[in-house]
Amino acid sequence: MRRRAWLYFLLFLLIPSVALAQEETVGGGGFIARLNESFTWFVNEIIFAVLFFDAGTGIPFIVLWLVMGAIIFTIQMRFINIRAFKHAIDVVSGKYDDPNETGEVTHFQALAAALSATVGLGNIAGVAIAITVGGPGAAFWMTIGGLLGMTSKFVECTLGQKYRIIKPDGTISGGPMRYLSRGLAERGMAGFGKVLAILFSILCIGGTFGGATMFQANQSYGAVAGVIPGIPSWLYGLVLMVLVGLVIIGGIERIGIVAGTIVPAMCLIYVIASVWILLANFTQIPTALGAIIGGAFNPQAVAGGFIGVMVQGFRRSAFSNEAGIGSAAIAHSAARTEEPVREGIVALLEPFIDTVVVCNMTALVIVITGVYDDAQFAGLSGAELTSQAFGTVIGWFPTLLALSVFLFAFSTMISWGYYGERSWEYLFGDRTVIIYKVLLLLAVFTGAVVDAGPVIDFSDAMLLGMAFPNLLGAYFLSGSVLADLNDYMHRLRSGAMLTYAEEKSMSESV
Repeated sequence: MRRRAWLYFLLFLLIPSVALAQEETVGGGGFIARLNESFTWFVNEIIFAVLFFDAGTGIPFIVLWLVMGAIIFTIQMRFINIRAFKHAIDVVSGKYDDPNETGEVTHFQALAAALSATVGLGNIAGVAIAITVGGPGAAFWMTIGGLLGMTSKFVECTLGQKYRIIKPDGTISGGPMRYLSRGLAERGMAGFGKVLAILFSILCIGGTFGGATMFQANQSYGAVAGVIPGIPSWLYGLVLMVLVGLVIIGGIERIGIVAGTIVPAMCLIYVIASVWILLANFTQIPTALGAIIGGAFNPQAVAGGFIGVMVQGFRRSAFSNEAGIGSAAIAHSAARTEEPVREGIVALLEPFIDTVVVCNMTALVIVITGVYDDAQFAGLSGAELTSQAFGTVIGWFPTLLALSVFLFAFSTMISWGYYGERSWEYLFGDRTVIIYKVLLLLAVFTGAVVDAGPVIDFSDAMLLGMAFPNLLGAYFLSGSVLADLNDYMHRLRSGAMLTYAEEKSMSESV
């Protein structure tokens, strides 16, 4: 019955989309032109002005909020991002997976689902945008932001597991909206926690519509149109909308399976291509690194100087790996484990993979090829500029990159579709989720046909805005995270914590 309803729903979306395509073909502008104009005004005059104020300092408060939060957590948790790195790899490899524990997905599937939401166009388009605006030095600050963000991910995903709700049917509901309301209620701040949870949920839904759908559809269309000239934006948006709709029917289990297949494959393809270019230009790597490090502290001809470069790096880092905004805690709360800290340790791998590895691959390719400073490519930004950077060395790679961009965008949409659904459910209940899914798919279509500039600003505003309630609540709850972490690490070091194979062997011998 549920599948039949979705088929009717997708057919319902197909009819107005075809009608819209006819209007655009015959009328030459029409609805899409008006949509672009209205959306641009809304983003610039309302959303961006409210969430990205800088009080005359040159540093948007939200960027400062994220960076300071990451620094505080890193010191408070005694650099868990470094000392638990090896253990995180052991957990992801399956050594501690127990099929009898409560949850919907494995540690690896939870990591893949969360990575599918972060390893996306932020790594391809976002890096190019940062370097175009802030110069090569922005890549350095992206890396610093990623390393610090590992601890923010640890804190929020540990809390996501600790305060998750297990429904009667076995499905999981977790994330900031749960730990903000339940965790702060335990500390006598129930009303404050409820307000933060509601604010987070509203921003998360906006972030889903913005950065996870509109931005992804917009930038991926640019890459695909580069190798399939003449493809209408409405047709691309329609195809993407239908594919996303078919996957989000299955919830986190199907998303985990799809992401567990797509994410490793697309990361491998992208990294191999990047390594190929770097090896082909091996002698230029020291020069590129020098430009990145030198540009971080002594930027030349960049708007805003040192502060401008740093802000661009941290801003795009936060958009890429999402550390501090709380989104990944929703996916990790569904992991099959009874140890919240263990899942938090798994989560700290995300910013490392996303920003320290993948983003830096992109940055080095862009800097080495010099496309960001080449008059021949003036006016290009985002995914298109990255595509040109790869194309200067591997002539046929833009075609493969277009496929990678599509997969990156698609995987981000399906994972964030789940994030937004959990937030919608928290605000309005299960029965109205179909309304959310309708709006989500319409946002996919809209993103493919509107201008890129306001889409990027709207995405940043919504996604980074989630950090306000999330980090504020996490500050109050971080003491309990530290206590749980100390207990967990003590048991791990003492040998009291066994892998699943060791536990099974002991039970069989008894």
